[in-house]
Amino acid sequence: MIDLYTWPTPNGRKVSIALEEFGLAYRVHPVDIGRGDQHAAAFRRISPNGRIPAIVDGGRALMESGAILLYLADREARFQGDDRWETVEWLMLQMSGVGPMFGQVHHFVRFNPGKAPYAEQRYLAEAHRLYGVLDARLADRAYLAGSYSIADMATWPWIARWPWHQVDWSAFPHLRRWYLGIADRPAVQRGYDVPEPTDPIPRP
Repeated sequence: MIDLYTWPTPNGRKVSIALEEFGLAYRVHPVDIGRGDQHAAAFRRISPNGRIPAIVDGGRALMESGAILLYLADREARFQGDDRWETVEWLMLQMSGVGPMFGQVHHFVRFNPGKAPYAEQRYLAEAHRLYGVLDARLADRAYLAGSYSIADMATWPWIARWPWHQVDWSAFPHLRRWYLGIADRPAVQRGYDVPEPTDPIPRP
């Protein structure tokens, strides 16, 4: 039984979706980041960086969503795509590009509009560039690493925040197809509602 410490954010949903896809038994421990639960000493012993998600599997505690996904894929020998290094490559793009840049869009455009027009323009432009990178990648393949993998599980929850990104879906037809196909997966739908249901998955 894996213990999952999480909250309904894109990073949190990566791991709950993965646990559902792998079919692993897990207990959910909500960490309300709005209330500051991530700063509690007990949680910091599991996640020294004070960020969700984190897991405890037996005697092993793991923080950082990308590391957790790699651990689960190795543990179960599944969802590693057609080529493991391509999977790692696209997982790292999510970790280094999609997540941080989309996070800045959320901060400046969604939660602080009008306060920093230059930052809004800069991060929206980079987010749209990354949409283009992903769309081009998916033009001739079903998933980011050929077959469905942890790279898709990592990236999809960030794309699920598309209503915040001022995106024109007509410019990204391959990414739209990929997004909707993953949204229809029962495990994704279950994992999206961890630790509790929020708004339905948005559909373009």
